[in-house]
Amino acid sequence: MILIKTQRDTLLQPLQSVSGIVERRHTLPILSNVLLEKRGDSLTLLATDIEIQVTTTTTGAGGEGDGAVTVGARKLQDILRSLPDGADINLVLEDRKLQVRAGKSRFSLQTLPADDFPRMSVAEGESRAFELTQGAFKNLLNKTQYGMAAQDVRYYLNGLLLLVDGNELRAVATDGHRLAYASAAVDADLPRQEAILPRKTVLELNRLLADNDEPLSITLTGNQVRFAFGSIVLVSKLIDGKFPDYERVIPQSLRNHLVVERTMLMQAMVRAAILTNEKFRGVRVVLAENSLRIIAANAEQEEAQEEIEVGYTGEPLDIGFNVGYLLDVLNNIQAPEVQWSFNDANSSALISLPGEDRFKYVVMPMRI
Repeated sequence: MILIKTQRDTLLQPLQSVSGIVERRHTLPILSNVLLEKRGDSLTLLATDIEIQVTTTTTGAGGEGDGAVTVGARKLQDILRSLPDGADINLVLEDRKLQVRAGKSRFSLQTLPADDFPRMSVAEGESRAFELTQGAFKNLLNKTQYGMAAQDVRYYLNGLLLLVDGNELRAVATDGHRLAYASAAVDADLPRQEAILPRKTVLELNRLLADNDEPLSITLTGNQVRFAFGSIVLVSKLIDGKFPDYERVIPQSLRNHLVVERTMLMQAMVRAAILTNEKFRGVRVVLAENSLRIIAANAEQEEAQEEIEVGYTGEPLDIGFNVGYLLDVLNNIQAPEVQWSFNDANSSALISLPGEDRFKYVVMPMRI
């Protein structure tokens, strides 16, 4: 029977929304599939990797009756992408195969029973729900996610801390060498609660969220978090662990400060980074009155030097940093200027935004 009759884009767009979490190779073959569930003219697509589940619903799906099937997510996506824009698509279910028909093209895909598809159970316990705009939350993620560890044995660092407290939502990420902190106001009055989002969840949210004023609803329940926005619902397990006390890491009293144009500093760092040691990527930041110099050298005894005029009147300093850690922050904040604060060559430095308290980036020095 013709299970689904629709246009290419009506199916491709929601499929792209859910298929980002699908692993190409999985020990459970059904987890490489997407669940297609048709009820009337409504079509629901669901994908999961057991830790994260993404669901989206679209309308305008014709066809004969209702039904459900699971089929390889990436294969179906690749087929739809390769077809012309606006092509009429028929998905025909027969003999445990799903045929994709478009014009004179025919593709026959293996299916697995919809009843076998694993769904995440709803967490039990008290729920805390609040709303903010998609753009505001995406901005929080952009300002902090690069600070997450990738494959640290301290598994709680391979994620991002979300902390609600009163009418404030904070996001914090650290890999032990640097820490990124950002906060935003929410229209709620919530008791303090912490949740550590897995790295994959953070990256997927950043991909799916729009940079606009449309609403995003976040619900924390037990060991789960639920994000609902547009036609998408993303449910994720949380990392069970104790996040480091980030407030102790952020230096409170720093003696030396300078304000510098972000783009100019970033471009100077990019040029100096060309001649850093590939393994350690160290640069020296040398501060003198009204001057900031960035010096890089490598094992071949090559050297790069950049100098920027800045309004600096503090102590002369010579501090080493991993240039990658500096470029990460400069690339991910959109402010025209940044404030850089120091104590001495052996203490962590703080990068913040002039005149505001909602963003802080702490980076440890390195010996060069």
